[in-house]
Amino acid sequence: MIALPREPCALLCSGGIESSALAFLCSRQTSVRPIYVRSGLIWEDAELRSLRNFLASAAHANLLPLAVLDQPVADIYRNHWSRSGEAVPGADDPDESVYLPGRNLLLLAKGAVFCSLSRLSTILVGTLLGNPFPDASPEFFAGMGRAISLAMGHSFRILAPFCSLHKEDVIRLAAGAPLELSFSCIHPRDGRHCGRCNKCGERKKHFLLAGVRDKTDYANGHAD
Repeated sequence: MIALPREPCALLCSGGIESSALAFLCSRQTSVRPIYVRSGLIWEDAELRSLRNFLASAAHANLLPLAVLDQPVADIYRNHWSRSGEAVPGADDPDESVYLPGRNLLLLAKGAVFCSLSRLSTILVGTLLGNPFPDASPEFFAGMGRAISLAMGHSFRILAPFCSLHKEDVIRLAAGAPLELSFSCIHPRDGRHCGRCNKCGERKKHFLLAGVRDKTDYANGHAD
């Protein structure tokens, strides 16, 4: 079992499996404000469109309208693959290859200011067990929560309800959600999952491990 908040909260929502599952599950017991932070990365148009479709399909009185914020990274990421579309990590590349420097630091800083002005003191993230990135550790989230509390002058929490779960666990847990409308791809083709990038490969693998049919629309035509 996982512990979900019962007080009104915000959710950093990329539209991937984890954040989509959190939106679905949390909204069944409390008010949730999904937040999408747009940074100018190559997959964002397709991702945001999919997220809107997912939220519409998973509609609930507790699932509040999506807030879309801007946190551009062109001046710091420059020609990084996430902006250029060149040498995008493939299905056979290690998870570490998709690291976006300071990603959670930037998203949480922007999201926390929005939350403070919206009188929300809890923000959720969809981080899983074994995430290898330094800005996805329990220590980082605890420290960032303390820093935001100091900066904003009131108590603030960052919660990662799925931090003890693997992706296949989340897929099973949110079996009632329209997860086929979630979006994981980092190199979309005509707004669809490419089926070949690192994140598409991960998506296929964990649906298979979960024993749940993968109904994702892949541009390469199959889930394997």
